[in-house]
Amino acid sequence: MPTIALGASIHYETYAPGPDAPQGLPVLLLAPGGLRSRIGLWRHTHDGRPRPWPDPTVELARAHRVVALDQRNAGLSRAPVRPDDGWHSFAADHLGVLDALGIARFHVVGACIGASFALRLAECAPQRVASAVLQQPIGWTAENALLRPESFEAWARDARPWLPGVPEAHLRALERNLFGGDDFVFSVSRQFVRETQTPLLVLAGNDVHHPAETSRELAALARRGRLVPQWTGEAHRATYVQGILEFFRQAEAAG
Repeated sequence: MPTIALGASIHYETYAPGPDAPQGLPVLLLAPGGLRSRIGLWRHTHDGRPRPWPDPTVELARAHRVVALDQRNAGLSRAPVRPDDGWHSFAADHLGVLDALGIARFHVVGACIGASFALRLAECAPQRVASAVLQQPIGWTAENALLRPESFEAWARDARPWLPGVPEAHLRALERNLFGGDDFVFSVSRQFVRETQTPLLVLAGNDVHHPAETSRELAALARRGRLVPQWTGEAHRATYVQGILEFFRQAEAAG
């Protein structure tokens, strides 16, 4: 199975259109699932239930080269945990994989925590991110504040078997660096979203983990933001697939 050693060992998969298909810029997929974000979670939930959206590793690969990966210490990816790790560590993994594959400019689709990863990429490498699709973005609210530690602990329980020497203090530092603030989407500020020139397509969240108010605010703040309120289920299949592909085309045409 393909992995790239970057200080972290990152497992990835690539999917490509046929030779006669139109080919736009490559697409990086950052899966849902909290810190347990891994490729298979595009297709099913943690407990195996099918997702209410088409598989982007199939549908987007009809017109784009698609790169999907397991986040560090999820799925088949492994990395040390240091006390200064945070959103920047994940962004370095993502850019390192793309660099190794020879991909300079790309679109990114991030779901759940993947939306926060995608926004951090747009902040640290704006010249490389052609557009970002933010699918059910996470965000802080008073209602979900207590759920974030629960999600972190679920990841930590899974990861501890292959992190036997990691001090508990390093895990607690990672948690603080990622989720210690009580503001917005954790990885970037509202000011960044106001100023970014990256086109943002926001596929709205609708539950306590993915607050609708966070989606609305992201789309309203962004200069080039667009909100899609309804996009899940078979009735909205074309909204999801064709909507994303058209968004990519428009972003590429606009440069």
